[in-house]
Amino acid sequence: MKAAVLQRIGESFVIEDIPRPEPRDGEVLIKVRACGVCHTDLHVVKGEVNFPMPCVLGHEISGTVGALGPGVSGLEIGQKVVGSFIMPCGRCYYCARGQDDLCENFFAYNRLQGKLYDGDTRLRRPDGSPIWMYSMGGLAEFAVVPITGVHPLPDEVPFEEAAILGCAVFTAYGAIRNGADLRGGESVAVVATGGVGSNLIQIARAFGASPIVAIDVRDDKLEAARTLGATHLVNAAREDVATRVREITGGRGVDVAFEAIGRAETFVQAVAAVRDGGRAVMVGIAPTGVTAPVEITRLVRRAVRIIGSYGARTRTDLPAVVRLARVGAIDVARPVTRRYSLDQVNDAYGALNRGEIVGRAIVVM
Repeated sequence: MKAAVLQRIGESFVIEDIPRPEPRDGEVLIKVRACGVCHTDLHVVKGEVNFPMPCVLGHEISGTVGALGPGVSGLEIGQKVVGSFIMPCGRCYYCARGQDDLCENFFAYNRLQGKLYDGDTRLRRPDGSPIWMYSMGGLAEFAVVPITGVHPLPDEVPFEEAAILGCAVFTAYGAIRNGADLRGGESVAVVATGGVGSNLIQIARAFGASPIVAIDVRDDKLEAARTLGATHLVNAAREDVATRVREITGGRGVDVAFEAIGRAETFVQAVAAVRDGGRAVMVGIAPTGVTAPVEITRLVRRAVRIIGSYGARTRTDLPAVVRLARVGAIDVARPVTRRYSLDQVNDAYGALNRGEIVGRAIVVM
Protein backbone atom coordinates (compact mmCIF):
# COMPACT_ATOMS: atom_id res chain seq x y z
CA MET A 1 0.00 0.00 0.00
CA LYS A 2 0.95 3.66 -0.24
CA ALA A 3 1.55 5.61 2.96
CA ALA A 4 2.69 9.14 3.77
CA VAL A 5 5.75 8.59 5.96
CA LEU A 6 7.30 11.33 8.08
CA GLN A 7 10.95 10.34 8.33
CA ARG A 8 12.32 13.17 10.47
CA ILE A 9 11.01 16.21 12.34
CA GLY A 10 10.53 19.23 10.12
CA GLU A 11 10.81 17.32 6.85
CA SER A 12 8.18 16.71 4.19
CA PHE A 13 6.11 13.55 4.04
CA VAL A 14 7.39 10.92 1.61
CA ILE A 15 4.93 8.63 -0.17
CA GLU A 16 6.29 5.11 0.25
CA ASP A 17 5.15 1.66 -0.84
CA ILE A 18 5.06 -0.47 2.31
CA PRO A 19 3.50 -3.85 3.15
CA ARG A 20 -0.21 -3.75 3.89
CA PRO A 21 -0.72 -4.28 7.65
CA GLU A 22 -2.62 -7.22 9.06
CA PRO A 23 -5.05 -7.01 11.99
CA ARG A 24 -4.33 -9.06 15.10
CA ASP A 25 -6.61 -10.12 17.95
CA GLY A 26 -9.44 -7.65 18.47
CA GLU A 27 -8.45 -5.45 15.52
CA VAL A 28 -9.97 -4.35 12.22
CA LEU A 29 -8.21 -3.59 8.93
CA ILE A 30 -9.81 -0.54 7.33
CA LYS A 31 -9.44 0.41 3.69
CA VAL A 32 -9.17 4.15 4.17
CA ARG A 33 -11.48 6.36 2.13
CA ALA A 34 -10.54 9.70 3.70
CA CYS A 35 -8.39 11.06 6.52
CA GLY A 36 -8.77 14.42 8.21
CA VAL A 37 -5.96 17.00 8.29
CA CYS A 38 -5.54 17.95 11.93
CA HIS A 39 -3.37 20.48 13.74
CA THR A 40 -2.29 17.80 16.22
CA ASP A 41 -0.46 16.03 13.40
CA LEU A 42 1.24 19.32 12.60
CA HIS A 43 2.58 19.53 16.15
CA VAL A 44 4.37 16.21 15.50
CA VAL A 45 5.71 17.37 12.13
CA LYS A 46 7.18 20.48 13.74
CA GLY A 47 8.60 18.64 16.74
CA GLU A 48 6.31 20.47 19.17
CA VAL A 49 5.00 17.16 20.52
CA ASN A 50 7.40 14.26 21.09
CA PHE A 51 6.79 11.21 18.90
CA PRO A 52 9.11 8.53 17.47
CA MET A 53 10.23 8.61 13.83
CA PRO A 54 9.67 7.41 11.17
CA CYS A 55 5.91 7.46 11.55
CA VAL A 56 2.59 7.62 9.74
CA LEU A 57 0.30 10.33 11.04
CA GLY A 58 -3.44 10.82 10.44
CA HIS A 59 -5.92 9.94 13.14
CA GLU A 60 -9.49 10.53 11.89
CA ILE A 61 -10.64 8.21 9.12
CA SER A 62 -13.60 6.84 7.26
CA GLY A 63 -13.37 3.69 5.19
CA THR A 64 -14.57 0.15 4.65
CA VAL A 65 -13.76 -3.02 6.53
CA GLY A 66 -10.99 -4.87 4.70
CA ALA A 67 -10.36 -7.70 7.15
CA LEU A 68 -11.27 -8.78 10.68
CA GLY A 69 -8.74 -9.98 13.21
CA PRO A 70 -9.35 -13.00 15.47
CA GLY A 71 -12.13 -12.47 17.99
CA VAL A 72 -13.82 -9.62 16.11
CA SER A 73 -17.54 -9.84 15.38
CA GLY A 74 -20.36 -7.44 14.56
CA LEU A 75 -18.82 -6.04 11.38
CA GLU A 76 -18.81 -7.31 7.79
CA ILE A 77 -16.19 -7.11 5.07
CA GLY A 78 -16.91 -4.06 2.91
CA GLN A 79 -19.02 -2.33 5.58
CA LYS A 80 -18.60 1.45 5.92
CA VAL A 81 -17.04 2.52 9.21
CA VAL A 82 -15.49 5.49 10.99
CA GLY A 83 -12.46 5.34 13.26
CA SER A 84 -11.87 7.38 16.42
CA PHE A 85 -8.48 8.87 17.25
CA ILE A 86 -8.76 7.60 20.84
CA MET A 87 -8.61 3.82 20.55
CA PRO A 88 -9.34 2.60 24.10
CA CYS A 89 -7.78 -0.62 25.30
CA GLY A 90 -11.01 -1.46 27.13
CA ARG A 91 -9.31 -3.02 30.15
CA CYS A 92 -7.22 -0.43 32.04
CA TYR A 93 -8.34 1.37 35.22
CA TYR A 94 -9.94 4.27 33.32
CA CYS A 95 -11.56 2.19 30.59
CA ALA A 96 -13.17 0.05 33.30
CA ARG A 97 -14.69 3.25 34.73
CA GLY A 98 -16.02 4.31 31.31
CA GLN A 99 -13.42 7.07 30.97
CA ASP A 100 -12.06 6.04 27.59
CA ASP A 101 -10.58 9.51 27.05
CA LEU A 102 -8.07 8.77 29.84
CA CYS A 103 -7.13 5.27 28.64
CA GLU A 104 -3.74 4.50 30.18
CA ASN A 105 -2.60 2.15 27.43
CA PHE A 106 -3.56 4.55 24.63
CA PHE A 107 -1.26 7.16 26.13
CA ALA A 108 1.54 4.84 27.23
CA TYR A 109 1.74 2.72 24.09
CA ASN A 110 0.30 4.75 21.23
CA ARG A 111 0.80 8.42 22.04
CA LEU A 112 4.27 7.93 23.54
CA GLN A 113 5.61 5.01 21.50
CA GLY A 114 3.55 4.73 18.30
CA LYS A 115 2.50 1.15 19.08
CA LEU A 116 -0.65 -0.83 19.66
CA TYR A 117 -1.35 -2.63 22.90
CA ASP A 118 0.74 -5.74 22.39
CA GLY A 119 3.74 -3.42 22.28
CA ASP A 120 4.23 -3.57 18.51
CA THR A 121 3.46 -1.40 15.50
CA ARG A 122 1.51 -2.79 12.55
CA LEU A 123 3.52 -0.79 9.99
CA ARG A 124 6.88 -1.77 8.52
CA ARG A 125 9.05 -1.05 5.54
CA PRO A 126 9.82 -3.88 3.11
CA ASP A 127 13.10 -4.53 4.98
CA GLY A 128 11.14 -5.13 8.19
CA SER A 129 12.16 -1.92 9.96
CA PRO A 130 9.32 -0.42 12.03
CA ILE A 131 7.21 2.61 11.18
CA TRP A 132 5.38 4.03 14.18
CA MET A 133 1.63 4.74 14.23
CA TYR A 134 -0.01 7.95 15.40
CA SER A 135 -3.39 6.50 16.42
CA MET A 136 -4.09 4.19 13.48
CA GLY A 137 -1.74 5.93 11.02
CA GLY A 138 -4.56 7.07 8.76
CA LEU A 139 -2.50 8.79 6.05
CA ALA A 140 -2.27 5.49 4.19
CA GLU A 141 -4.42 3.32 1.99
CA PHE A 142 -5.04 0.84 4.84
CA ALA A 143 -5.02 1.18 8.62
CA VAL A 144 -5.35 -1.20 11.57
CA VAL A 145 -7.68 -0.05 14.35
CA PRO A 146 -8.67 -1.84 17.59
CA ILE A 147 -12.36 -2.76 17.42
CA THR A 148 -12.99 -0.45 20.40
CA GLY A 149 -12.22 2.52 18.12
CA VAL A 150 -14.44 1.55 15.17
CA HIS A 151 -18.13 2.25 14.58
CA PRO A 152 -20.43 1.47 11.63
CA LEU A 153 -21.24 4.39 9.37
CA PRO A 154 -24.83 4.71 8.10
CA ASP A 155 -25.49 5.53 4.45
CA GLU A 156 -27.15 8.83 5.43
CA VAL A 157 -23.77 10.31 6.42
CA PRO A 158 -21.50 11.48 3.55
CA PHE A 159 -18.74 8.89 3.28
CA GLU A 160 -15.61 10.98 2.75
CA GLU A 161 -16.60 13.86 5.03
CA ALA A 162 -17.48 11.37 7.78
CA ALA A 163 -13.76 11.10 8.49
CA ILE A 164 -13.98 14.24 10.63
CA LEU A 165 -16.35 12.46 13.02
CA GLY A 166 -13.35 10.65 14.49
CA CYS A 167 -11.54 13.73 15.82
CA ALA A 168 -12.87 17.20 14.93
CA VAL A 169 -16.49 16.34 15.78
CA PHE A 170 -15.62 13.71 18.40
CA THR A 171 -13.34 16.13 20.28
CA ALA A 172 -15.94 18.90 20.16
CA TYR A 173 -18.67 16.56 21.43
CA GLY A 174 -16.51 15.42 24.34
CA ALA A 175 -15.77 18.99 25.36
CA ILE A 176 -19.44 19.96 25.29
CA ARG A 177 -20.97 16.79 26.73
CA ASN A 178 -18.35 15.69 29.25
CA GLY A 179 -16.12 18.71 29.82
CA ALA A 180 -18.69 21.49 30.03
CA ASP A 181 -21.82 19.43 30.71
CA LEU A 182 -23.53 22.07 28.58
CA ARG A 183 -27.24 22.70 29.19
CA GLY A 184 -29.82 24.15 26.84
CA GLY A 185 -30.06 27.94 27.07
CA GLU A 186 -26.51 28.46 28.35
CA SER A 187 -24.30 30.99 26.59
CA VAL A 188 -21.13 29.88 24.83
CA ALA A 189 -17.98 31.42 23.36
CA VAL A 190 -15.64 29.48 21.07
CA VAL A 191 -12.11 30.83 20.78
CA ALA A 192 -10.56 29.73 17.43
CA THR A 193 -13.04 28.44 14.87
CA GLY A 194 -10.97 25.95 12.88
CA GLY A 195 -11.66 22.23 12.53
CA VAL A 196 -12.59 21.57 16.16
CA GLY A 197 -13.89 25.07 16.87
CA SER A 198 -16.33 25.01 13.97
CA ASN A 199 -17.79 21.76 15.30
CA LEU A 200 -17.96 23.12 18.84
CA ILE A 201 -20.24 25.78 17.39
CA GLN A 202 -22.61 23.44 15.61
CA ILE A 203 -22.78 20.95 18.49
CA ALA A 204 -23.42 23.81 20.94
CA ARG A 205 -26.28 24.86 18.66
CA ALA A 206 -27.60 21.29 18.65
CA PHE A 207 -27.50 21.31 22.47
CA GLY A 208 -29.58 24.51 22.55
CA ALA A 209 -26.91 27.03 23.57
CA SER A 210 -27.64 30.74 23.10
CA PRO A 211 -26.00 33.07 22.36
CA ILE A 212 -23.03 31.40 20.65
CA VAL A 213 -20.08 33.77 20.20
CA ALA A 214 -17.43 32.84 17.63
CA ILE A 215 -13.97 34.35 18.19
CA ASP A 216 -11.15 34.29 15.66
CA VAL A 217 -8.69 36.61 13.89
CA ARG A 218 -9.94 35.91 10.36
CA ASP A 219 -13.21 37.20 8.98
CA ASP A 220 -13.63 34.27 6.56
CA LYS A 221 -13.47 31.79 9.43
CA LEU A 222 -15.93 33.88 11.41
CA GLU A 223 -18.38 34.01 8.52
CA ALA A 224 -18.10 30.23 8.15
CA ALA A 225 -18.85 29.94 11.88
CA ARG A 226 -22.03 31.97 11.36
CA THR A 227 -23.30 29.39 8.86
CA LEU A 228 -22.80 26.66 11.48
CA GLY A 229 -24.75 28.41 14.22
CA ALA A 230 -22.73 31.29 15.69
CA THR A 231 -25.03 34.17 16.66
CA HIS A 232 -22.26 36.73 17.24
CA LEU A 233 -18.80 37.20 15.72
CA VAL A 234 -15.75 38.75 17.41
CA ASN A 235 -12.53 39.43 15.52
CA ALA A 236 -9.82 39.22 18.19
CA ALA A 237 -7.38 41.10 15.96
CA ARG A 238 -9.56 44.20 16.13
CA GLU A 239 -11.58 43.89 19.37
CA ASP A 240 -10.87 43.11 23.00
CA VAL A 241 -12.41 39.69 23.47
CA ALA A 242 -13.48 39.95 27.11
CA THR A 243 -15.00 43.42 26.64
CA ARG A 244 -16.95 42.43 23.55
CA VAL A 245 -18.21 39.16 25.04
CA ARG A 246 -19.48 41.02 28.08
CA GLU A 247 -21.29 43.50 25.86
CA ILE A 248 -23.01 40.62 24.09
CA THR A 249 -24.02 38.90 27.35
CA GLY A 250 -25.31 41.87 29.32
CA GLY A 251 -22.08 42.60 31.16
CA ARG A 252 -21.41 39.19 32.74
CA GLY A 253 -19.61 36.93 30.27
CA VAL A 254 -20.61 33.53 28.93
CA ASP A 255 -21.53 30.44 30.90
CA VAL A 256 -18.92 28.40 29.00
CA ALA A 257 -15.92 29.38 26.88
CA PHE A 258 -14.08 26.81 24.77
CA GLU A 259 -10.46 27.25 23.63
CA ALA A 260 -9.70 25.22 20.52
CA ILE A 261 -6.19 25.97 19.27
CA GLY A 262 -3.78 25.60 22.20
CA ARG A 263 -2.09 28.99 22.49
CA ALA A 264 -1.32 30.95 25.63
CA GLU A 265 -3.10 34.10 24.43
CA THR A 266 -6.28 32.24 23.48
CA PHE A 267 -6.21 30.35 26.80
CA VAL A 268 -6.23 33.73 28.57
CA GLN A 269 -9.02 35.02 26.32
CA ALA A 270 -11.21 32.03 27.12
CA VAL A 271 -10.78 32.42 30.88
CA ALA A 272 -11.45 36.16 30.66
CA ALA A 273 -14.64 35.62 28.63
CA VAL A 274 -16.53 33.54 31.23
CA ARG A 275 -18.90 34.92 33.84
CA ASP A 276 -18.43 34.51 37.58
CA GLY A 277 -19.05 30.83 38.27
CA GLY A 278 -18.50 30.00 34.60
CA ARG A 279 -16.46 27.24 32.96
CA ALA A 280 -13.48 27.60 30.65
CA VAL A 281 -12.95 24.33 28.75
CA MET A 282 -9.52 23.89 27.16
CA VAL A 283 -9.48 21.70 24.08
CA GLY A 284 -6.54 22.81 21.94
CA ILE A 285 -3.22 20.94 22.17
CA ALA A 286 -0.22 23.22 22.74
CA PRO A 287 3.46 22.58 22.05
CA THR A 288 5.11 20.78 24.95
CA GLY A 289 5.94 23.13 27.82
CA VAL A 290 3.64 26.02 26.86
CA THR A 291 2.00 27.68 29.88
CA ALA A 292 -0.50 30.50 30.35
CA PRO A 293 -1.07 32.87 33.28
CA VAL A 294 -4.23 32.68 35.38
CA GLU A 295 -5.36 35.34 37.84
CA ILE A 296 -5.60 33.29 41.02
CA THR A 297 -7.74 35.73 43.00
CA ARG A 298 -10.46 35.86 40.34
CA LEU A 299 -10.34 32.09 39.97
CA VAL A 300 -10.92 31.65 43.70
CA ARG A 301 -13.25 34.53 44.56
CA ARG A 302 -15.48 34.24 41.52
CA ALA A 303 -15.52 30.40 41.34
CA VAL A 304 -14.30 30.18 37.77
CA ARG A 305 -13.61 26.62 36.68
CA ILE A 306 -10.88 25.65 34.19
CA ILE A 307 -11.44 22.22 32.67
CA GLY A 308 -9.26 20.18 30.34
CA SER A 309 -10.96 18.06 27.69
CA TYR A 310 -9.13 15.60 25.43
CA GLY A 311 -11.35 13.92 22.89
CA ALA A 312 -14.38 12.01 24.11
CA ARG A 313 -15.36 8.58 25.45
CA THR A 314 -15.13 6.40 22.39
CA ARG A 315 -17.42 3.51 23.24
CA THR A 316 -20.32 5.75 24.28
CA ASP A 317 -19.65 9.06 22.53
CA LEU A 318 -18.63 7.90 19.04
CA PRO A 319 -22.04 6.19 18.54
CA ALA A 320 -23.72 9.39 19.78
CA VAL A 321 -21.74 11.53 17.34
CA VAL A 322 -22.65 9.23 14.45
CA ARG A 323 -26.34 9.45 15.44
CA LEU A 324 -26.21 13.27 15.47
CA ALA A 325 -24.79 13.20 11.95
CA ARG A 326 -27.31 10.61 10.75
CA VAL A 327 -30.33 12.64 11.86
CA GLY A 328 -28.90 15.92 10.56
CA ALA A 329 -28.37 17.58 13.94
CA ILE A 330 -24.81 18.27 12.81
CA ASP A 331 -23.51 18.69 9.27
CA VAL A 332 -20.24 16.89 8.50
CA ALA A 333 -20.07 18.15 4.92
CA ARG A 334 -20.14 21.91 5.51
CA PRO A 335 -17.01 22.12 7.71
CA VAL A 336 -14.97 20.27 5.05
CA THR A 337 -13.71 22.99 2.72
CA ARG A 338 -10.69 21.40 1.02
CA ARG A 339 -9.81 18.00 -0.40
CA TYR A 340 -6.37 16.66 -1.25
CA SER A 341 -5.05 13.39 -2.66
CA LEU A 342 -2.46 11.38 -0.73
CA ASP A 343 0.18 12.64 -3.17
CA GLN A 344 -0.76 16.20 -2.13
CA VAL A 345 -0.35 15.59 1.61
CA ASN A 346 2.48 18.13 1.92
CA ASP A 347 0.29 20.77 0.29
CA ALA A 348 -2.44 19.99 2.82
CA TYR A 349 -0.24 20.38 5.89
CA GLY A 350 1.49 23.40 4.40
CA ALA A 351 -1.86 25.13 4.02
CA LEU A 352 -2.80 24.13 7.57
CA ASN A 353 0.47 25.52 8.92
CA ARG A 354 -0.15 28.83 7.14
CA GLY A 355 -3.64 29.08 8.62
CA GLU A 356 -5.30 28.98 5.21
CA ILE A 357 -7.83 26.20 5.84
CA VAL A 358 -11.30 27.30 6.87
CA GLY A 359 -12.93 24.47 8.82
CA ARG A 360 -11.37 21.11 7.99
CA ALA A 361 -9.44 19.62 5.07
CA ILE A 362 -9.42 15.92 4.24
CA VAL A 363 -7.07 13.67 2.32
CA VAL A 364 -9.04 11.37 0.01
CA MET A 365 -7.44 8.08 -0.99
